[in-house]
Amino acid sequence: MKWRHPGRVVVAGFAVVTLVGTVLLMLPISSTGAERTGFVTALFTAVSALCVTGLVIVDTPTYWSGFGEGVILGLIQIGGLGVMTLASVLALLLAKRLGTRMQLFAQAETKALGLGDVRRVVGGVIRLSLAVEAVVAIVLASRFAFRYDEPFWQAAYLGVFHAVSAYNNAGFALYSDNLISFATDPFICVPIMAAVVIGGLGFPVINEVLRRRHQENRGRRWSLHTRITVYTYGVLLVVGTIGVTLTEWANPRTLGPMGVADKLLVGLFHGVMPRTAGFNSLDLAHFQPTTLLLNDVLMFIGGGSAGTAGGIKVTTFALLGFVILAEIRGEPTVHVLNRRLPSQVQRQALTVALLGVGAVMAGTLSLLAMTSFRLDDILFETVSAFGTVGLSTGITAKIPAAGQLVLVALMFIGRLGPITMASALALRERPRRYELPEERPVVG
Repeated sequence: MKWRHPGRVVVAGFAVVTLVGTVLLMLPISSTGAERTGFVTALFTAVSALCVTGLVIVDTPTYWSGFGEGVILGLIQIGGLGVMTLASVLALLLAKRLGTRMQLFAQAETKALGLGDVRRVVGGVIRLSLAVEAVVAIVLASRFAFRYDEPFWQAAYLGVFHAVSAYNNAGFALYSDNLISFATDPFICVPIMAAVVIGGLGFPVINEVLRRRHQENRGRRWSLHTRITVYTYGVLLVVGTIGVTLTEWANPRTLGPMGVADKLLVGLFHGVMPRTAGFNSLDLAHFQPTTLLLNDVLMFIGGGSAGTAGGIKVTTFALLGFVILAEIRGEPTVHVLNRRLPSQVQRQALTVALLGVGAVMAGTLSLLAMTSFRLDDILFETVSAFGTVGLSTGITAKIPAAGQLVLVALMFIGRLGPITMASALALRERPRRYELPEERPVVG
């Protein structure tokens, strides 16, 4: 049966939760105004929250009521952990076991390497997520209470909301200027950055790094996936931080008026956020074109696989680099960190990257035809949507409804991944039972 394919179930699960979230946000109780929220506004917000993006077309703290903010927070948590991960946990609680089909569904969402690992991975996902969110929430709540004189319950609420939003790389904030007011406060920015990095690295990577602390795992080498993710993530983090800091160092509307220490903190913050969390401590509308293009590249690459980040993922980017290097050297096979890369992995990386490019280009062309905004702003918006980042130069609410639906489609595709979406739409797998004669066309 077609619904036995895990990819299709993941897509259907996200679609159902999106519908529920849209309906809840359209209820009068969800907004502070007297008028009912329109369908496009509710749908856009629900998809942005569930796909942990952070793009908004209404001001979150003033437009939505406490109930509406609660719905958004719930969608962020569900989207970050994954619909199928939550379903697996529910099955464990009720039946004390996972059936083969349920394990396959959970495997598609958590990217576990084998069926026997699913139960452990799902449990680790929940424990790690709640632990990180709790620690960050306590730190943020304490800062809001003691430094900014927020009442206890309000400080706790602010801490929890921003901790969940940060760990899940969502970028939703309960301040109209996002985090610009806290740009030079390390006790706000650093915990949020830490949560973004942990969530963005991916569950398999964090689990493997933590397991190495045990005596029986000491001396063992990290898996190829973990090494590629950690090394590439670290390099891109350094490149992003240095790039943003240098290009905006003298900009009088961003880093220019700040002291050196504050410039370094804000530069680091905006080097982390394209990984893909939509928090901003500077007004991106004032960024230099060079900085916007650098952010486009970083947002498109994204974070680690099986994490809360979007994009084509750092592993895909790194693997394509190794493929290119092998081709330049004239080597018949691709070697990565003393391991040979299977040809099917190379094809998968190429497919993910090219589908991502196609989705971004289609979205960019559509929005250019619908609006009069600059190419810099439109490209930044579409890459941010596809990469489920949530950063914006401030044009999201000014885009017509048809264009906002284009962004909705990009966010949905970007969260589930081109491969998952393609497999969900395919009727069935078609194994090739024969090979045709080989012929080499001219390349280049």
